[in-house]
Amino acid sequence: MPGACRPITADEVEAFWRDGVVCLRGVLDPTYVTEMRPAVGDLVETGELADLSAMGDALASAGEQVLRSDALPERRGRFISGVDHWRAHPEFRAFALESPLGEIASALLRSAQIRLWEDSVLVKEPGTVERTAWHQDLAYFNVDGEQLCTMWCPLDVVTADSGAVRFVVGSHLRPEVHQPNLFVSTMVIPGTGGTAIPDIDRQAELGEARVVTFATEPGDLTVHHARTIHGAGPNLGPTWRRAISVRYCGDDVTYRLKPGVPRKPHHDLVNDGDLLTDPDCPLAWPRPATSGG
Repeated sequence: MPGACRPITADEVEAFWRDGVVCLRGVLDPTYVTEMRPAVGDLVETGELADLSAMGDALASAGEQVLRSDALPERRGRFISGVDHWRAHPEFRAFALESPLGEIASALLRSAQIRLWEDSVLVKEPGTVERTAWHQDLAYFNVDGEQLCTMWCPLDVVTADSGAVRFVVGSHLRPEVHQPNLFVSTMVIPGTGGTAIPDIDRQAELGEARVVTFATEPGDLTVHHARTIHGAGPNLGPTWRRAISVRYCGDDVTYRLKPGVPRKPHHDLVNDGDLLTDPDCPLAWPRPATSGG
């Protein structure tokens, strides 16, 4: 497995903790990243990914507001996604656990150990009009702690027109963990705690929030804190927007089961305050030593 193409700098670590997000340019081998395209394509073809555009149709039929661009006369593409592909697919397990991502997370989080929480595939086909609602990843995780990050690994060139992720600078420093929503709508998941995400677009207009985005290509990573508020635009262009998102936890992270937040099967076996352990949260860094010949 290839290592990182370069070390993480002290300035990049500082930016992550100061801003809640950092873009790491050219940190991975682009060929290694694009070799994941067939694995993502298999998930698309087999229907293993959830169709969030179809969910948006259902919400709109029920009278809920769905976040869609009106720049296209009609929707052509789908917003589809899924989680925990590492559990069933060796390619995704290797990408999450044997790639340089765990070591990079260790450097950014200043954590001796790094454990995998989950991976996610996020696809916006050409002509996808759905926007991704502003949200915090931590709202969907049954954990507590500060050493948590999400690595967003683009498999394509991604620009603002094709749905680049947008981040609210410094929002990870706010004390609130907001209610999780349904991604294509600001409708919150029923039964969850906290308050709804504020109107970030309005706050940005008033100068009360600073939003940044990064054009990226394979080999780049954006890494954001699990508390950082972020969202993404539609893919109004003719090319695919495919990404693998990998979420990692550091030394101070423990389980905290939250009301209404979707649970994984093994959460029935854990209690608040328990440490994350194998096999459900395997070690991504340091990697286990292998015996030599």
